[in-house]
Amino acid sequence: MSSAINAHNSRPEQYSLDDDDFQFICKLVYDSSGIVLSERKREMVYRRLMRRTRELGITSFAEYCQLLKSDNHDEFPQFINAITTNLTSFFREGHHFDYLRKTLFPQLVQQQNNAQNSHSKRLRIWSSACSTGEEPYSIAITLMQAMGARLKEWDARILATDLDSDVLATAQKGLYKHDRTLEMDPDTRNKWFCKQTADHSGHVKVSPQLSDLITFKQLNLLEPWPMKGPFDAIFCRNVLIYFDSKTQRMLIPRYHQLLKPGGILFLGHSENVPKDFTEFECLGRTIFRKPLAA
Repeated sequence: MSSAINAHNSRPEQYSLDDDDFQFICKLVYDSSGIVLSERKREMVYRRLMRRTRELGITSFAEYCQLLKSDNHDEFPQFINAITTNLTSFFREGHHFDYLRKTLFPQLVQQQNNAQNSHSKRLRIWSSACSTGEEPYSIAITLMQAMGARLKEWDARILATDLDSDVLATAQKGLYKHDRTLEMDPDTRNKWFCKQTADHSGHVKVSPQLSDLITFKQLNLLEPWPMKGPFDAIFCRNVLIYFDSKTQRMLIPRYHQLLKPGGILFLGHSENVPKDFTEFECLGRTIFRKPLAA
């Protein structure tokens, strides 16, 4: 018998997460966010929601579930924030940023030069599950490195969205513990991050030049998307793994629709486009392109 099951069986009854409450939580999470919680996630759910019950002074999971059932709109966002997973780092899956720097951005510059039309100097990227901000800031750094001074001639914006309001607040501050940047190239770190003192000793803050490129918004991917696009690139990395195949098949066409012809979709290392969705060209290693218009 696993240690998780032993722990579950040895808890006092009022602190146990029984099957009915766990199934209610799983359904609520799925219906509201599309995230699938399997039995192996039960211990994770227990730990995270136990913290919420303590913060609220609630003495049992049954009481907490009753609070969620009572349409308490103040608690529901906190509930979702507690459940969602936010694991990220700067320049995670570095080959995606190599592709931006070496391929996509130079192609966009060349296309603009060939067009001889200043109105085409528009660039839009969407980080659709930005978590605490490392991904969009990594995109911004890569954009600044690749474009240099010519970026001033472009209308370039990065949209960063997430379901979790807490991680969005962290992302907007752009304030990180210094050790979060230690794996970064020293020259990059020194150029784009400023060491903090006083109340934030041991932290670094992103350069205003990066922050100015990014707009942060809360967004549930299962609800209507207010943005119209088109985007030159969309990052949807390590998101699909939390959804069932039905939700994945719903999301992928929506991303495709918002990409301009030739636009790029980046997925996580263990993710793929459904095999029966043939509207993307696979460029290898979780990089997919919407074909150019005929």
